[in-house]
This record gives sequence, structure tokens and C-alpha cells, in this order.
Amino acid sequence: MAEHVILFTGPMGAGKTTAIRSLSEIEVVSTEANNSERHIVDKATTTVALDYGEILIDGEEKVRLYGIPGQKRFDFMWAILKKRAKGMILLVNSDAPDPIGQMLEFIDDFRELYDRGGVVVGVSRADVIAGPTLGDFSEALERTNPDLVIPVFTVDPRDRDQMEDVLLVLIANIEMRAMFGMTTAAAL
Repeated sequence: MAEHVILFTGPMGAGKTTAIRSLSEIEVVSTEANNSERHIVDKATTTVALDYGEILIDGEEKVRLYGIPGQKRFDFMWAILKKRAKGMILLVNSDAPDPIGQMLEFIDDFRELYDRGGVVVGVSRADVIAGPTLGDFSEALERTNPDLVIPVFTVDPRDRDQMEDVLLVLIANIEMRAMFGMTTAAAL
């Protein structure tokens, strides 16, 4: 049975926990705590260690879904969780003050996951307020990281079908890049 370890990254409130809950076929392990930074993102709770779920693709490929805390102060968890990951779904809120800047910062922080497998960007909350277009996100990626090919989608993390499409694109990307020798050695 093939297995993939996928990391869900992005700033607090982008929908990482929700996306994992919408995809997981097991009860999600979640480490939610009261949000002490409501002045930054007005939500009652936030992930402080990880979220974990699983899904089977085509009945034979197990995908382990790990969500990270979105705040930099938990970056010690980022280092732990990205060790085994083969790819990343980066979620960013379209209605954040600087969603493109946040995307680029997470791409830099997790560049090794692109090199090891692949990355897909999901822009959440695009229906809430007029923000940057998908073209704006893609142009920023091309300008700052011209050597990377990263698909960018609008997504609703609550929608299982949309999240499954993004996950399948990422897995296909990881497998294609591995087949053509376009990735670095897998992590231990």
C-alpha cells in the first residue's frame, strides 16, 4: 500500500483544521486551545500542536494529513511535522491584510517540501471580500520563485470535494515529479 504524508500549512484561521476534518475518514486528532490572539484572528480556538487525520485514495493509497499551528511561535512543531512530509497544501485567507505576503513567507519556510515532493496553494475565503485574484497569487510566485511550479486554487475548506480535488492534484504532482527525478531524497 502506498502512503503519503501531507502537511497542511498556512496562517491561523486559513482553514487547516477544517480542511482536515472535511477530508479525514477517521476521527481527527486535534490540539485546539483557547485563542489568546483574538486581536489578530477573531476565532475562539486555535491549533497549538497538530491536527491529524487519514484518508484512503482509490482504496489503496493511505494519505496521512497533518495540520500545523499557524503562528510562528509554534515553529518548533513545524520542524517536527515537516520531517516526514512529502508535500504541502498551503491555505491562505484571501481576506487577510496581506495574503500574498503570507503565502510567500510560508513557501520560504517550507521550501524543502516543494523540493521533496510538491506544493499546492489553496486560497480560502475568496468569496468573503474582493481580494487578490488567483492571477495575483500566481504572478507573485513566479516573480519570487521562478523555478517553482505551484498550482493555485480557490477552495472552501468545508467542502470535501474541493479539498479532495486539491489533495489529488498534489499527490499526482508528487508522483509525477518523483517519476521524472524532479525531487530530492525523501526524509528519513
